[in-house]
Amino acid sequence: MVAQRMNSLLKWTAILICLSSFILNIVLISLNSNKEPKCTSKPLHPLRGQHNPRSAVFADLSANEYLQVRDYMLNLKNVDISNRNITDPSKNFLFLIDLSLPKKMDALRYLDSNGPKPVREATVVVFHGSQGNIKEYVVGPLPHPKYHHDVTMKKYKTELPINARTVTIGEYVVLFKFLDKEVFSKLGKIMKESFNVSKENNLNAFEGMPRGVQSGDRHTWISFFRDLSGMYIHPVGFEVLVNHNSTDSSNWKVEKVLYNGIYFNSVEDLKKQYESGNVAKIVFKSIPNYASLKLKSKPTGLSPQQYYAQGKRFSVHDNHVIYLDWSFAFGLSSLTGMRVFDVNFKGERIVYELSVQEAMSVYGSVTPGMILTKFIDSSIGIGRFAHELVRGIDCPYEAAYIDTYRYIDIGTPQRFRNSICVFEHNTGRPLRRHFSDFFHNGYGGLVNSALVFRTITAIGNYDYIWDFIFYQSGSIEAKVHATGYISSSFKVDGSLKYGHQVAENTIGNIHTHFINFKVDLDILGVKNVFQTKDMKYVKVPLPWKPERSAMVPQLVEKQLKTEQEAALRHDTKTPRYLHIASNRTNRWGHQRSYRIQVVTFAGEPLPEAEPEEKSMSWARYKVAITKHKDSEQTSSSLYNQNNIWTPAVDFSKYIEDNDSIENEDLVAWVTAGFLHIPHAEDIPNTVTVGNGGGVILRPHNYFDEDPSIHSQDGVYIAPGSEESCENNKMACLAEDTCSPALEPFTYHGFEGTMKFEE
Repeated sequence: MVAQRMNSLLKWTAILICLSSFILNIVLISLNSNKEPKCTSKPLHPLRGQHNPRSAVFADLSANEYLQVRDYMLNLKNVDISNRNITDPSKNFLFLIDLSLPKKMDALRYLDSNGPKPVREATVVVFHGSQGNIKEYVVGPLPHPKYHHDVTMKKYKTELPINARTVTIGEYVVLFKFLDKEVFSKLGKIMKESFNVSKENNLNAFEGMPRGVQSGDRHTWISFFRDLSGMYIHPVGFEVLVNHNSTDSSNWKVEKVLYNGIYFNSVEDLKKQYESGNVAKIVFKSIPNYASLKLKSKPTGLSPQQYYAQGKRFSVHDNHVIYLDWSFAFGLSSLTGMRVFDVNFKGERIVYELSVQEAMSVYGSVTPGMILTKFIDSSIGIGRFAHELVRGIDCPYEAAYIDTYRYIDIGTPQRFRNSICVFEHNTGRPLRRHFSDFFHNGYGGLVNSALVFRTITAIGNYDYIWDFIFYQSGSIEAKVHATGYISSSFKVDGSLKYGHQVAENTIGNIHTHFINFKVDLDILGVKNVFQTKDMKYVKVPLPWKPERSAMVPQLVEKQLKTEQEAALRHDTKTPRYLHIASNRTNRWGHQRSYRIQVVTFAGEPLPEAEPEEKSMSWARYKVAITKHKDSEQTSSSLYNQNNIWTPAVDFSKYIEDNDSIENEDLVAWVTAGFLHIPHAEDIPNTVTVGNGGGVILRPHNYFDEDPSIHSQDGVYIAPGSEESCENNKMACLAEDTCSPALEPFTYHGFEGTMKFEE
């Protein structure tokens, strides 16, 4: 009986506990049902402006526009143009179609004064292999072209020789066949014994540039690497010099061979010396792939993630972005990469154009594949290699992702999914703050939340992460970080003068990185001046004790009047404050301006006496200020790499005419970068930490106060209000819980890889 009563009691107790739990859950659900969810997809902060449909004048060409231009060019009479991606170098090849930017004043009249819409046009590059030259055409109007104009002479003041062209996919196909026939098939024994080459195992080629030592040359040193992922750090000690000067590949020949640090005059010479035992042989040895990026530790969890608690505070529509008080148009050039236009803050244009212009590296080595190497990346295309960004790694998972289309070295426009990302980012560091310990106690601060506009370009071995960042203080930052693989060479006598050993028989070669940005600031219009500010110590008598004095820092201000005065070289002392200023003043009587603050750790630029220097003369200058001209659109060109001794664009010419820069439309050309001495920690990959540079555009007396003081992200805590949410939304953050609704993970990046076939 006792046992029965105990069982009955336990049963009813369990029923009461379950019933109580059920009722409690109903109550909690009811209490929380009316709360605003933290992760609502609908933004709680309405946009502060409207998208501007006129920004379409800066939009990249659409897939349809590319097709219309391509078909127009292919249908031209008396011009036999091919669009096959494996077109032979001796034929006429439609290499590039890109947007032709409108003239600046035409664009401004359209944007600001309801002027006529600029005619939309495309730039077309044709490699005329049959006639031995390159032509640039302007084709329009789009989307239904009816005319084309040869603008080569007008744009470059010279004809463009065919050897100034980049190596196309079609030329690579012919070159690979040439190497197989003239090198590998003749050196079968050496290839097998030294490098384990067989039907299953090949060697990969990597070119040195420039291609020769004088104008007209197309003689390329080709270094070979193991056929492994990350091949750039697997040199094997074998290089050949190929003369492919002629567009007729039957005239190509091998002029020199390097094997294990020894030069030979021909493939036959190497073969003969090797077989007679007169050569120190390289003996193949299987090694683990230290360049592999495959995981060495199994993932065990997720890293911290960022999401939008109350929806996105920015909007992307077509090629236009709105974020809080910012708005801008954007594009991605196949040649130069990322660019933004018509950048407005609080309704005023700050920047007409901010764009990447060039990325250049100069290498040091004792081996021929690297000894002359000076890579000029726009000559193969910086934006060309902007592939799909990986969600959650390349950009935050919840970023907005944008597709781009390109037509370069391929027969049809190609879509690159998710190749630009836009996201708001909490930097983890306050934009401003103060804790008042004396007198009026309190805390005031503002989280540094900024908008990031990003793409990443994988140009051969290096990956460049390009960011344009828009801050609530009215500042803009353009910066780049480098990652990817270093370039390397096989260790021979003398190699350690040019780098460190980073793996077996592998030297990481010393090199520079120089990055050039175009910064077209329009401060309250296009009539601006260039000012510098710095400090000096002056001896000042103490007013209350004249017999004593003190050395006191004093402001030094100067206005520069000409382009040559404002060409600030790397090897001279540069004033610390550089300003593009308006003649209009703020409330306190100071000229309203934006400061150009360069962040750079660059090495030395190439000496001007070197014949190749003219093609990269922009790198002489930390900052150069020029008068805006539509004819001076870029600091480099598609042709500067392969005709490096007679460049199509020599930036120093922009400064030679020494135009006045007083009350003119001014452009700042800014060079940043870093010196890279590779080390063991660059294996397998170079990390982004410390490897970068850029430029910050900061308001300087442009406003009457810091504009971020009006940000709705601000926090103020007074004694007694520590737990109040009224002026501190962070105080109530812990009360809100939810899981963000995420987009599904997808990746299509391999759709856009280069293929050496049709």
